[in-house]
Amino acid sequence: MAVLTRRSVLQSTLGIATAGALSRPFIANAAATTITIWWVQGFAKQEDISIQKIVADYEKLSGDTVNLVITPYAPLRQKIVVALTSGGEVPDVFQNTPNEMLAIHAWDDRLVDVSDVVETQRSKYIDSALLFANCYNKVTKQRSFYGAPYSVAGLVNHIWRSLVEKAGRKVEDLPKTWDAYYDSFKGMQKTLREMGMRNTYSMGFTLSTTGNDSNNQFNYFLNAYGGQGLVTPDGRLHIDDPQVREAAIKALSYTTTAYKEGYIPKSAVNWNDSDNNNAFHSKLLVMDLDGTISTEVAIIDKKDDYDDIVTQGIVFNNDGKPIPGSITCNCGMVPKGAKNIAGAKQFLKYLVQPEISNEYLKGGLGRNIPAMKSIVENDPWWFADPHRKAYVTEGLLSPTMPDWFAYNPAYAQVRSEHVWGLAWGNILRDNMAPKEAAEKAFKRVGEIFAGYQPG
Repeated sequence: MAVLTRRSVLQSTLGIATAGALSRPFIANAAATTITIWWVQGFAKQEDISIQKIVADYEKLSGDTVNLVITPYAPLRQKIVVALTSGGEVPDVFQNTPNEMLAIHAWDDRLVDVSDVVETQRSKYIDSALLFANCYNKVTKQRSFYGAPYSVAGLVNHIWRSLVEKAGRKVEDLPKTWDAYYDSFKGMQKTLREMGMRNTYSMGFTLSTTGNDSNNQFNYFLNAYGGQGLVTPDGRLHIDDPQVREAAIKALSYTTTAYKEGYIPKSAVNWNDSDNNNAFHSKLLVMDLDGTISTEVAIIDKKDDYDDIVTQGIVFNNDGKPIPGSITCNCGMVPKGAKNIAGAKQFLKYLVQPEISNEYLKGGLGRNIPAMKSIVENDPWWFADPHRKAYVTEGLLSPTMPDWFAYNPAYAQVRSEHVWGLAWGNILRDNMAPKEAAEKAFKRVGEIFAGYQPG
């Protein structure tokens, strides 16, 4: 991978003039066009309503007609892959679902450069969002912006206060360091089962090889144990670093040991992204480590349950030091072959304006949070609800880093192959020792990275 420093990513000029952040600059076009947008279905119905409103407002201001197609995330992922890789008809705008597809398709030169879109708001984005959207193209042999970020997402802890208190504990008194924090829930399970709650489990860790949750969860455990340097901003892989190797072994060991000891539901090895949410809602779990506040907003109409959930950010590592949140970004992308590239960029320039993205994300109940600190700093709505406040503090206002595929697209393939999920399976299914499973995973990671070299 070409050497790239964090400074060069964030300060590189792209040979275009900054358009500036304009307030609702769109007026009816002299020649109206049609824009086709593929959008992922929200976890809450309000998310779909919100994007429909944003599109309707844009149509009125621009004079364009927008063909908005909302599809559940799994079918949409398949639809996008087929369209981009098989020469099928592509939309003008689509999202990076799953998140790593941005890095993969940028590498393969399947996306249109949207640097002119990003430049309109560049000074407002957090660094992690800019790093995330700035991808390497093996054909042009350079990085550029192939995604226009409009939100970021990270992991938080979701806890049933009533179950914690029933077990004789207080949420406010939970330990503040990683292992001690999660270990504390094990004792609660024992107490609750002695009280007759025989189907209650401590934790909702996803140990499968499907969806985003398992990948994101492993990243957090690896960071917690000191493996942040697995891939550095220059794109280099460090699987020979003793600290990284030890961190991976610990990340594989903690979760699989908890599973074997009966603190995680047996079905967790088959969970997709919504299954842990469903298990939590049924109070099968005392707590769950999961991305966004989809867990909370899905039951916002059930006030008693909504208020019973406590959303907490990530605790310190075992040495008492902060852990940077490994965030992902939702971005608007324009595929090569789109019929209306100009219209697609115009819509994205509209969407990424602070007041428009804020309106969209608020309409979606704050399940995803802005990619710009200034938005939440200027709008008290983000802090008026304890779930949103905890999520914004963790995912936006605390130290963050992008997922490693922002530094090298090879890690996007690591995610898509679920290399670390397979390692969990080797331990749980084949009784492989964590160290052996880690070695097998590192070997595969190294093979994948060998295939992503500058041309």
